[in-house]
Amino acid sequence: MRDFSEKTSESTDQESMESSVEVTAADELKTAQDQYLRLAAEFENYKKRAQKDQADYIKYANERILKDLLTVLDNLQRALQHAQQFDSANGLVQGIELTRKNYVETLSRFGVKEIPSVGLPFDPVVHQAVAMVDAGEGQEPNTVVAHHEKGHY
Repeated sequence: MRDFSEKTSESTDQESMESSVEVTAADELKTAQDQYLRLAAEFENYKKRAQKDQADYIKYANERILKDLLTVLDNLQRALQHAQQFDSANGLVQGIELTRKNYVETLSRFGVKEIPSVGLPFDPVVHQAVAMVDAGEGQEPNTVVAHHEKGHY
């Protein structure tokens, strides 16, 4: 009988070891799956963050060049206004006007738009005052009557 009880005891010990190994293996598998899911989620977040950073870089990289191009547009507008004062420069005026028009169309394709100002009430959030002049006949007080440089957004 002793042999039977020893065998039973040995088999019970062996079964309990096998079940604990299975439980440990199952726990390790569950832990590995959890780590995999977390890593996959972290990678997705990284991809989204990288795409957003790239879009922001492109947006703000263009902003710098567009600001510089707006200065050229302002100078072109001044040249046009000056050339219109002389009748003999009609061909020059037309050339400058066509160039300015093409320039504005190009900037608008990049989302740059002119901020309307002349004839509208002064808004300190949008406009920058250079001087204050008396309102003419038919003009409301605090109305923008002229602009030095056009604003763009």
